[in-house]
Amino acid sequence: MFPAQKNKSLWQPSASRDTLVKRASMINVIRHFFAARDVLEVETPVLCHTSVTDPFIQSIPAYFQAQGSQQQQCYYLQTSPEYAMKRLLAAGSGAIFQITKAFRQGEVGRNHNPEFTMIEWYRPGFDHHALMNETDELLQLLLKKPAALRRTYAEIFQEYLQIDPHHASLADLKNCAQSINLSVADEISDRDTWLQLLMSEYIEPRMNEDRPYFIYDFPASQAALARIQENSNPPVASRFEVYYRGIELANGFHELQHAEEQRARFENNRKVREQMQLNDMPIDELFLGGLSHGLPDCSGIALGIDRLMMLAMEKENIADVLTFDFARA
Repeated sequence: MFPAQKNKSLWQPSASRDTLVKRASMINVIRHFFAARDVLEVETPVLCHTSVTDPFIQSIPAYFQAQGSQQQQCYYLQTSPEYAMKRLLAAGSGAIFQITKAFRQGEVGRNHNPEFTMIEWYRPGFDHHALMNETDELLQLLLKKPAALRRTYAEIFQEYLQIDPHHASLADLKNCAQSINLSVADEISDRDTWLQLLMSEYIEPRMNEDRPYFIYDFPASQAALARIQENSNPPVASRFEVYYRGIELANGFHELQHAEEQRARFENNRKVREQMQLNDMPIDELFLGGLSHGLPDCSGIALGIDRLMMLAMEKENIADVLTFDFARA
């Protein structure tokens, strides 16, 4: 039985009209912000032949059947427009931004909706520090808050847990988790998984200052699509995350330009997916083709608009800023 059959009031929007007016106004502010900086607004496909290999992000499949065909082809609703936007950059688009729908499997809750709105933008000639500056300017405009606090990944772990995340052994991380009463159901033999648990379960909820928080210089093992900084000791990724009131808002990178290194990271992701008994995800060869052609030196960021709206309007649930949340879709 569909939700609407169980509760007839679900035909109504989950957000009030006043909230939708404020949301529309904030979207206009974002568009004017980038127009004033000569950043081109673009649109890219939401339905693509493949999606991300990241083992911690699950895509939603969609099946397409061409008229007259007896076969269905598996496509995927995109978790982010990143790959297509980087193909545009490789083709010479210059600075670009996009406000788009994105989709992620299984993500439902107070801060999550499987279908959500994000803004993603790319700045040729920017490193991740320059992009942090621009992101900070946008957030000050939208949130009406002071400039963000900034800490390295190492500093934030030392501040809240008195541990060095770059050099701590697996045993050190387990002991740290036990000291804060963080228990897990399964045995974890991977340092990054422990670090991510400590970050999400202990540190993030405590970064609750009434201004954004930028965390940068993540371990090289958590680089994703970011470049590794030359001559850094220990090796760190040119990557940052943005938090506000303990909630993650954005993820930014000084983008990796080398196609073969990116392919190796994708292949490693597929091995991890196999170990985790997740479905295999084909590598996006069109994206790697763009990298091979030549991605300009650039930085990019993806920012969740729904979460930003929720926090800016002091709402308790992401549904309160959506026209129709997942239960009403």
